[in-house]
Amino acid sequence: MDRRRFLSSTLAGAAVAGFPHLAFGAGRRLRVRADVPAMTLSGAETILPKAVVKELGASLHGSLMLPGGEGYDAARALWNGMFDRKPALIAQCSGPADVASAVNFAREHNLLLAVRGGGHSIAGKSVCEGGLMIDLQHMNGVHVDRQRRVARVEGGALLSNLDHETLPLGLATTSGTVSHTGAGGLTLGGGIGRLCRQHGLTSDNLLSVDVVTADGKLRRAAADEHDELFWGLRGGGGNFGVATSFEYQLHPLDNEVLGGAMMYPIEQASEVLKVVNDFSRKAHRELSLSGNLLMMRNGRGFVMMSITYSGDVRKGEKHLRPLLEYGNPVRKGVQKTLYSTLQTANDQQLAAGRHYYMKSGYLPEISDEFIDELVRRVEPSDKREQVVVMTQLGGAIRDLPDDATAYSHRYGEFDLMIGAAWDDAAANDANVTWGRDYFGAVQDYTKGFYTNSLMDESADAIHKNYLGNYPRLQALKNEFDPQNLFRLNANIAPTV
Repeated sequence: MDRRRFLSSTLAGAAVAGFPHLAFGAGRRLRVRADVPAMTLSGAETILPKAVVKELGASLHGSLMLPGGEGYDAARALWNGMFDRKPALIAQCSGPADVASAVNFAREHNLLLAVRGGGHSIAGKSVCEGGLMIDLQHMNGVHVDRQRRVARVEGGALLSNLDHETLPLGLATTSGTVSHTGAGGLTLGGGIGRLCRQHGLTSDNLLSVDVVTADGKLRRAAADEHDELFWGLRGGGGNFGVATSFEYQLHPLDNEVLGGAMMYPIEQASEVLKVVNDFSRKAHRELSLSGNLLMMRNGRGFVMMSITYSGDVRKGEKHLRPLLEYGNPVRKGVQKTLYSTLQTANDQQLAAGRHYYMKSGYLPEISDEFIDELVRRVEPSDKREQVVVMTQLGGAIRDLPDDATAYSHRYGEFDLMIGAAWDDAAANDANVTWGRDYFGAVQDYTKGFYTNSLMDESADAIHKNYLGNYPRLQALKNEFDPQNLFRLNANIAPTV
């Protein structure tokens, strides 16, 4: 019997036998009526005696859930609806002590382990099949020290939680472009966003991380404490533990910015993308610029210049005049607006529960030949919406040396993302094949990929993607996670 059938049949049987929702806190008594089938790190089937499950429950101040219980399906739901995984146990943690209990339990029982922060892993790695899922979604607090311009953010906070507390104070740090993304996952993989050319990656603005490592210990990593671990956490993904809180440097930001999009017919795609590429060479650091292709299922397509200018608005209007006056757009949407509005502008388009596939690559340079090939591949389909995004990098990202953090791709001029969105599971295979073929046609123009866009890359590709940082990262893995407990990520394999 394969592992999914084993888990499905045994979990279903356990539910019939009377698995309750496991919820508890002070004064609550946990009831477990049957042993729990689960999956080990190696993929072997195992059974957790009900007594040890009760012990785990008793150690938590948060909630422990089993399949069939109230809240279980909501807790395991991911942003990418293409993945439908059922953990044997979900530990909804209330703080670092709960996280440590869950990590210790997974290690002692050799369980497959997943960590859910915002649940935005495009590859669905926030949830595991048959293992233990650590759920941080209730650890979402944000505290701002206005005097120090520092935000302390819990591991399950979303970007919307961060923006909600900082923007009214005229402060911000680099964050992503979809507000329901988890701050933690974004940070650990580097962190590209509207302010990265002005202030560097999200991880470049990181001052410290509290992390529960595989031995169950809570450690503070910063420039003056566990500095090597701090280096690895800034770009090494979730390989070294569960990050329970982050401290970020904040920067002054007027919430009124210049932003929006210029939209043109898809037939002008090559010309518009070349204009974006040419203008990028003289772009101010305050400018976040991307060239995007969008093809709808009804056959309508557009090419867009997506713009955010976070400096002085008048200065931005003058700087951007060549773009704002280019051609005959079907929609001229760049105007004075609120940064907070731009931060949520993509939320509905990238709603949770739809099916998504994405491939990513860094572009060291952009040639006319590349643009022509990229555009040539765009074609209507009633199976999916298609999007191609080329986001300009550079600027403050390059202010740090290549080895300053574990992030390995400061050379990138643009980040290329090719993606599809759809709703019908029957179209999964066709759309995944489309995405692989499209990216494969232009992959030779890329070098490496954004860790946070990890989809289905091979172990060898992941290894090579860390470039010269891999040996140093592997040494950290050997020290802090020799069992490879934290493996559902852009994994760094230990050698001990």
